[in-house]
Amino acid sequence: MRSDRVIHVVGCHAEGEVGDVVVGGVKLPEAETLWEQSRILARDRTLKDFLLNEPRGGVFRHINILTTPKNPEADIANIILEPETVPPMSGSNTICVVTVVLETGIFPMQEPVTHLKLEMPGGLIDVRATCRAGKVESVEFKNIASFADRLDFPLELNGHGTVSVDILFGGDSFVTVDAASLGLSLAPDEARDLAALGMEISRAASEQIGFQHPTLNEMNEITFCLLTNPAQMEEGCVTAKHTVAIKPGKIDRSPTGTAVSARLAQMHARGQAKVGDEVVFKSILDSKFIGRIEHETETGGKPAIIPSVSGRAWLTGTYQLMLDPSDPWPTGYRVNDTWPSLKI
Repeated sequence: MRSDRVIHVVGCHAEGEVGDVVVGGVKLPEAETLWEQSRILARDRTLKDFLLNEPRGGVFRHINILTTPKNPEADIANIILEPETVPPMSGSNTICVVTVVLETGIFPMQEPVTHLKLEMPGGLIDVRATCRAGKVESVEFKNIASFADRLDFPLELNGHGTVSVDILFGGDSFVTVDAASLGLSLAPDEARDLAALGMEISRAASEQIGFQHPTLNEMNEITFCLLTNPAQMEEGCVTAKHTVAIKPGKIDRSPTGTAVSARLAQMHARGQAKVGDEVVFKSILDSKFIGRIEHETETGGKPAIIPSVSGRAWLTGTYQLMLDPSDPWPTGYRVNDTWPSLKI
């Protein structure tokens, strides 16, 4: 075999959402902060395209790159590459990364609980992993400050007239809308329609409303669409189902940790949840993350909360990515039968 590069990867998914972890073979650009490092990767798509375009990747996959922490308090650091974005934070990817580093021995596992600090581009994350017999049974993390940016904003949507939406931040930015108001129930057989409509809602919200994070420069667009069902009591627990449409047009298989955080901020802003309240969030697959409001805070002068999220992940294998020097597609390719994006 011949290859210009070899990248070592551990496969993983968190409650259904793929979050593979690069454990070797990648040299990242130099920068003073992890956020600046991630912005370089966002602007220069070469590495992201190599990892996530076909034939090595696909719209269904996220890639995490372990790197040296910039924050002296951090134990490990990670940059997330998603098919269209390089986000400041991701809940499902946090759960995948922690599971991988503990189960592979990159970071020493302590039973029954391992505590560590994970640095993400958006900030430092406190993590608590419950472990038994060499297995990470669950991962709980405290997210960065999450907040409701705008509530009850009228959005003009083709084919649906005026709909009411909220703009939220939970580690990434969301436009959120009640699914029933659009005639949808969040059933798995609606996934293609949900993804397409979610992309349309995200585009419309970006054009008509927009978003600017108060402290993170270049966090200046609406990334995801969060389609929700109302919270209700199930088996003695407050339970809420939702799904997230992700660029370029897919549905998150997990409940999405940033969406859990954003929705807790929404519920807090509306007086529907208070500090200490816990909610079980279900995905389109009925997989679960548990969210809790830890305490109130502020970010850039905006009232916010610190949420925590917990969930599970499972390793799926190990593999190496290679590049034959004669390959005519060194950074891969996209075809819109499986990559429903206008940016082909």
